[in-house]
Amino acid sequence: MCGLVGIFDTVGRREVNRRLLAGMNDSLRHRGPDGAGLHLAPGIGLGHRRLAIIDIAGGHQPLFNEDGDVAVVFNGEIYNFGELAAELMRLGHCFRTHSDTEVIVHAWEEWGEACLTRFRGMFAFALWDQRNETLFLARDRLGKKPLYHALLPDGHLLFGSELKALMMHPGFERTLDPCAVEDFFALGYVPDPKAIYTGARKLPPAHSLRWRRGQPPPEPRRYWDVSFAEPLAITADEAAEELRRRLRDCVAVRMVADVPLGAFLSGGVDSSGVVATMAGLSAEPVRTFSIGFGERAYDESAYAQAMAERYGTDHTMRRVEASAVDLINRLAAIYDEPFADASALPTLAVAEMARRGVTVALSGDGGDEVLAGYRRHAWHVREESVRRLLPPPLRRPLFGLAGRLYPKLDWAPRPLRAKATLQELALDPAEAYFASVSTNGDALRRRLFSDSFRRQLMGYRAAEVVTSRMAAARDWDPLSQIQYADIHTWLAGGILTKVDRASMAASLEVRVPMLDHGFVEWAARLPPTLRLAGGDGKHVLKEALRPQVSADILYRPKQGFRVPLAEWFRGPLRDRLRAELLGPRLAETGWFDMPTVATLVDQHGSGRRDHSTALWALLAFAAFLRQVHERPSAQPAVLSGAAE
Repeated sequence: MCGLVGIFDTVGRREVNRRLLAGMNDSLRHRGPDGAGLHLAPGIGLGHRRLAIIDIAGGHQPLFNEDGDVAVVFNGEIYNFGELAAELMRLGHCFRTHSDTEVIVHAWEEWGEACLTRFRGMFAFALWDQRNETLFLARDRLGKKPLYHALLPDGHLLFGSELKALMMHPGFERTLDPCAVEDFFALGYVPDPKAIYTGARKLPPAHSLRWRRGQPPPEPRRYWDVSFAEPLAITADEAAEELRRRLRDCVAVRMVADVPLGAFLSGGVDSSGVVATMAGLSAEPVRTFSIGFGERAYDESAYAQAMAERYGTDHTMRRVEASAVDLINRLAAIYDEPFADASALPTLAVAEMARRGVTVALSGDGGDEVLAGYRRHAWHVREESVRRLLPPPLRRPLFGLAGRLYPKLDWAPRPLRAKATLQELALDPAEAYFASVSTNGDALRRRLFSDSFRRQLMGYRAAEVVTSRMAAARDWDPLSQIQYADIHTWLAGGILTKVDRASMAASLEVRVPMLDHGFVEWAARLPPTLRLAGGDGKHVLKEALRPQVSADILYRPKQGFRVPLAEWFRGPLRDRLRAELLGPRLAETGWFDMPTVATLVDQHGSGRRDHSTALWALLAFAAFLRQVHERPSAQPAVLSGAAE
């Protein structure tokens, strides 16, 4: 796992400033503390920071082909590099290292852009082909590894693993994108391909960008997509057996490393399945790491401990307290963009704890998106069955009126919070699903934003992020539609962003077996009734894991990696919350209706309403302004501790 940066003169061969390139590269030292490398040629500069995992002695980057005219900087792992190297050697290519990185340059020489379809792994890379003065950027299928780029007015293209590297360049303009801000407050993250700044973009997952010097700016090209079409003809028993086989293979290839390896163990279904599979493949005890909370309703550490005892793992647990919120300044510097998933706090904590003992950790991320494990999946399917009973002209006014009249019961269990359900039933499926995934709904955002900010949006709504994905999947069943939307939005923009930045801040590589693209392709073709059966999400996974994981873990209500923000904001963090949100920073933007912000703070503190999600988003945005947006270009972000 590594970090990469670069500067490409798209119009000429102007000399790249070595000191500037080195500064951009060094801003990513946390991603690669084991070494640094630069390559400069007329009109091109590549930089790399290395976290040594495979071929520790020989895998230094930038790495070149035999003739030295193709260079690559690479972040990630190519798990099938051994078989690809053997095939390429049979075709006449000569290898000088045992690194998976070298496979990329020879695969490019042999297959060109089609090389991407041959790689099994997680990756973002930049390849420079001197022979035709072409830069090639690429990102893995699911978006596990990030890649930002920005075209400056003078024709220089900047690119890097994190936005902070681009921000080191004095020519990078920090103009906030109002539409990205709307996305953030609606979804909790800034979705691909947007970035928080108008001048930057993220290369979307499963896309590449090929730019030949002197040519007009190209559009990113998609090279892969998941399809839920053509369900397999398979029984439940056959599917469970096949899932065990595939999971074992996905875990096995991710256990190859020349450094110590372990796993995150939350006590949930997915991480328990990964650890159980690892234990069956390892002659030594698996090293496992988990997080606990003092608040019982949020604490899963007992389930993690039970799994650790069952498989004799070398287990370490750390408890997270309210003081962890002090890390919010640090989180802002880590993520570069506003990021409102509070589980980033325990994710960072478990990553730092794991890094003290291992360099690579496997995680159970992706199971919910791939195998329909979220509660909202079951709710949407049920709601859609009701929608189809009534024509829209009757359904919309009927449920719309009922939703307006029903009281809002934030404190109640989901079945009693019928107001949201009734309102969603009045909507079309795509709008309803957007409402269910929104961290802050349309009505709240209308109140929260000032009139002047809403004018800047010019009618844009974050709903477009989700509804456009649903439209692309309109021919599939309701469950497949929303899983497709999740994979293209929340998975890449939320889950994988959270894990990548938190783990890389700790210089830890995280591998995700359930997001092996072959596993994802197979799971997408499972009949919907095997993914979601009678309201039971991840049904086939649970059936497959029954011999390895206890029933009280498999079938207990889904808890998720939640943080007790509501309690903390009414208790130890109450005064800090008020000082942060009602101080001058948010008010000076002119983007927020400050009386509404004060109302949210007061209502939450009194216990009348739970506004913890909105309050955390506001805290995260204020921290972004302070730690990132207002930081001078040449000043690196502070990642090693809470900033002043």
